Amino acid sequence: MILKSNSKSIPSNTPVTSVPSDYYPEGCGFWYELPDGNDAGKKLFFRDSCHGVGNPEETIVFIHGNPESSYTYRNVIEHLIRSAKKPFRIIALDHIGFGLSDQASFEMVCMDHADNLFQLIKYLDLRKVTLIIHDWGGPIGIGAFLKIPDRISNLVILNSTVFPFPKSGMTYENYPLKQFPWANTPNIIPNNLWGAFTSFAIFYNPEDPQELISVLPNLLTTSRETGSFSENETPAQKFFREQFQSEKNVMSSKRLVLQTPVWGHGNTYKEANLGERDTTTFYRFIQDNISNYWGPNGQNIGVRAVLGKWDPSAKDEVIQQWIESLPQLEGHVKVFENAGHFIEEIEPKAIANTISEVASLK
Repeated sequence: MILKSNSKSIPSNTPVTSVPSDYYPEGCGFWYELPDGNDAGKKLFFRDSCHGVGNPEETIVFIHGNPESSYTYRNVIEHLIRSAKKPFRIIALDHIGFGLSDQASFEMVCMDHADNLFQLIKYLDLRKVTLIIHDWGGPIGIGAFLKIPDRISNLVILNSTVFPFPKSGMTYENYPLKQFPWANTPNIIPNNLWGAFTSFAIFYNPEDPQELISVLPNLLTTSRETGSFSENETPAQKFFREQFQSEKNVMSSKRLVLQTPVWGHGNTYKEANLGERDTTTFYRFIQDNISNYWGPNGQNIGVRAVLGKWDPSAKDEVIQQWIESLPQLEGHVKVFENAGHFIEEIEPKAIANTISEVASLK
């Protein structure tokens, strides 16, 4: 790979101290210095690796959400490398404020991360892309690529949406419990425990959500003593926890959680450094263009979904919104009844198989 002047091998100012050995292959981790926008001058980490024999036939781009990093796709990537029969390229980045990228300096929302991603897409000149989106990675990834829509060949949706979130049924204001809704956790969990809490939540998939209320006090006490909610913390849990040793990263992560009640609707909010901000135009751009560019009357891209059912983003109303905009998705939705929001941690093989199928890597 030929590096341009603003791609650096100098690591960012991430608070992470323990980088897992499988975070990226040797020689395949880079830091891109953003030239424009609110984060100009900051360094964005990305993995860029090629697999198989010959020139890559497809580029698989993984876009993570909150409170994760690109490392959430580690098991999907491992299965994909083992099973693919044709050469492909992987791009997996960490948004500013996450993983190995620079720390946040303001409370960022999807339109900010999408602006940064758009700069990386142009820098790497990404084409023939199969886009994998999870959580807030949906509006981030789609918001960036819709500016250059012909770069996309396929879309794989993992518990995400870009549409106005339906207010009926399960929402992030009553999930996982009315007594403990996800949207209110930033007001409940102290900043110094946010990393411990979120790294626990990513891997928590209870059969009985009420269990969370009973165990939470003990978890908070344990975390104050040990720094972690888990007695036997895995490398992934430790990584996701350490990225929030920076209070600026915590506040940026919390802002995204606070945005969940207005997901896809657009809203205004006040940011300490930037003043009043409005997300409405960002979402309207996505909603007005996704069908025209990528639906049957446009490029008719391949679309698949792999969803954990125990999550608001997997309810029938949200699935129907996707199908109304991208009708080619119908008949290609896999729903795992006993899985929650972080489906990539629960069903990585199914996701890898779906990517291979839609991107014709088998």
